[in-house]
Amino acid sequence: MSMAARRSARLGSDSTLIEEIFMTQQTALIVGASRGLGLALAEEWLGRGWHVVATMRGDAPGLDDLHARFSDRLEIEHVDIRDASSVRDLGARLQGRRLDVLFVNAGIARSNDKTPVDAAEQDFVDMMLTNALSPVRTVEMLASLVRENGVIAIMTSELGSIADSTGFWPLYSSSKAALNMLMKGYAAHHPGDPRALLLVAPGWVRTEMGGDEATLSIEESIPHVVDMVEANRGKPGLRYLDRFNRELPW
Repeated sequence: MSMAARRSARLGSDSTLIEEIFMTQQTALIVGASRGLGLALAEEWLGRGWHVVATMRGDAPGLDDLHARFSDRLEIEHVDIRDASSVRDLGARLQGRRLDVLFVNAGIARSNDKTPVDAAEQDFVDMMLTNALSPVRTVEMLASLVRENGVIAIMTSELGSIADSTGFWPLYSSSKAALNMLMKGYAAHHPGDPRALLLVAPGWVRTEMGGDEATLSIEESIPHVVDMVEANRGKPGLRYLDRFNRELPW
């Protein structure tokens, strides 16, 4: 039996305890936590004493290592954000539990230096599905789990700003601008939502996707992101923010 299977079996045999934790301890669900920024978010909130539900799509050695350190407060689920039925099943498994934070972290970068004339069409289609459609669809499916004073956040990018665009990574930027627009639509369709709705721009961070040329380390970004998210609890409305809680131009 795999480590993930053993972990699921143990949690399933003690579901009452898990439900009690969700009711009494601050809890964050991080969708897309197998590596990079998502893994760093999980580690940061665990370090602050929170209970974390972290999702992964395939093997995630970093998340397994984190579970070895925080086995009492880290719960791992398998989800493919691009598969609506997979997200729906996650919602069913978490039904009845309450989250303080839902943070959707999903992103791929393809054909970074290409323009529409020379980019592979499938690269653009994949980015739009992963970076734009799937995160907002996930919010729509899981929002009911979040407390009324909680936060629903999606990882976007400064590159998603049309007003500030310089033409850098144009196809990736387009997918993030589309994400921002879809979240605008979500907010418009839920005008009375009491929760904070955040589009979070973490800065250009050195990860597998961000690359070695990125200007920030994870340590220079993610603690600020978590501070910002926590500062927005109980403040309803949609905001496009950087890691320092500053509003960005759309």
